Amino acid sequence: MILSIQDVVKTYSEHVALDHVSLEVPKGHIFGLLGPNGAGKTSLIRIITQITAPDSGRVIFDGAALSERHVNDIGYLPEERGLYKKMKVGEQLMYLAQLKGMSRSEAQSKLKDWFVRLDIKEWWNKPVDDLSKGMQQKTQFIATVVHEPKLLILDEPFSGFDPINANMLKDEILAIRDRGTTILFSTHRMESVEELCDGIALINHANVVLTGNKKEVQNRFKKNEFELIFGGELPVENESFDLLGTEVTQEGRQKARIKLHAHVRINEALGELISHVEVYSFQEIIPSFNDIFIEVVSQKK
Repeated sequence: MILSIQDVVKTYSEHVALDHVSLEVPKGHIFGLLGPNGAGKTSLIRIITQITAPDSGRVIFDGAALSERHVNDIGYLPEERGLYKKMKVGEQLMYLAQLKGMSRSEAQSKLKDWFVRLDIKEWWNKPVDDLSKGMQQKTQFIATVVHEPKLLILDEPFSGFDPINANMLKDEILAIRDRGTTILFSTHRMESVEELCDGIALINHANVVLTGNKKEVQNRFKKNEFELIFGGELPVENESFDLLGTEVTQEGRQKARIKLHAHVRINEALGELISHVEVYSFQEIIPSFNDIFIEVVSQKK
């Protein structure tokens, strides 16, 4: 594990931000940190980045207690971006890279490589103030990753990006993961979680209410429901399933949502369906993370 959060508590006056929170982040994974506003995500990130300290509990980073010596091993892109508006882009990134312990020559070489990869070669001598919001976000992303940290914390990294630049950033995030960096990914965009994350933790009301491998979590919330596309007349009363709803597809075919009865095997249900209708498609409905998020958060209110 690159990061182990052990029984962490954080309070602000009368408000409990984190209530004995524990979670494990495996090395080399993209790990989604999810939760509604005010759930405790930002408080946890501030502890990991050592902006604040826990009231109790421990944070273990790469096998050792988290300490000041780990500052340069962690890159943090906050949701609220912050750049020096009057500085030139290249000058500012050189300054920030050297703050992270890079030599001037190493920083210049790696920054120029990033400028090429993100297609911003002409920005080096531009003042930050002249850049659009999306351009500024690219600049801050480079500042976050250029020193190649062991752990990269990204808070809503796609905010403000058009689809083309969002896809470019997704490709770079996956490439960074593939080079061995662990990424803690905080977002409200559940489609990004499904596309990028290997595992997740959902925080609500200062507690971890759900955690695990992405596919395992989705399997946990399956309801034995299937989507059927068919031709013919589907029997409403039968021994294998409940009919939850029907509609007509754009192609003019009929589509139904069914729920298999307990202990009914898929082949048994298919056998009964085939005896009544022509089956064009039959597939299990895997719950989306948006559905899981809503279900879990609603239960914990």
